[in-house]
Amino acid sequence: MTSSAKDSGPPEDLVRVMLRPIASSAPLAFFAFGVGTVLYTALQLQWVPQAQAGPLTVILLAFVAPLEIITGLIAFAARDGGLGTIMLMLGAVWASIAITMRSSPPGARSAMLGIFLLTVAAMLLAMSSASVRTRPLLFLLALLAATRFTLSGIFEINGSTAVEHASGWIGIPIVAIALYAGTAFLLEDTMRRTILPVARRRTARTALEGDLSQQVERVTQEAGVRQQL
Repeated sequence: MTSSAKDSGPPEDLVRVMLRPIASSAPLAFFAFGVGTVLYTALQLQWVPQAQAGPLTVILLAFVAPLEIITGLIAFAARDGGLGTIMLMLGAVWASIAITMRSSPPGARSAMLGIFLLTVAAMLLAMSSASVRTRPLLFLLALLAATRFTLSGIFEINGSTAVEHASGWIGIPIVAIALYAGTAFLLEDTMRRTILPVARRRTARTALEGDLSQQVERVTQEAGVRQQL
């Protein structure tokens, strides 16, 4: 079929946006964060001697931080800027903690690290605020993590053992939530349906249960497609 209107006018530009399905990085993100939390908690609550700070920094640098960074990059590729931002930030935080501890004597405190953790806590709350209405589980984890970083930062500045232990004990519910969320998202990704509830709401729920047209409805306005960020 031909069209005189088209034949007489200039050729139209054809733009295709390619979407590539990838596996969810959320399970790995939560599991890696849980591992780092367990190790940091063990040191803060003195379940292990301060001399174990050296091995802790190696594990954080070799295992926890890289996995958090990888999962953050995958989340960005999956068009999930919220999860990607939080996970990349957490990966960089673990690496910063590890490098600072490794360059200091066992048990030493750093006021600069304390200021850094306090700043990260504020940023984490700001970043996670977008998830409060759509992904409350992610928001709860970020809220607890921000509380813990706040207490850890205060300890690094004033050296209060009570504050350090409070920070360590907050790590326990963080580990529980990370374990639950990682398992729930892993089952969801492998079984292609929700097995353990993760309290998705609004757009987060639509992202899982909506049809393809709802997923790509505004793709032309997303970063990487639109001309400016």
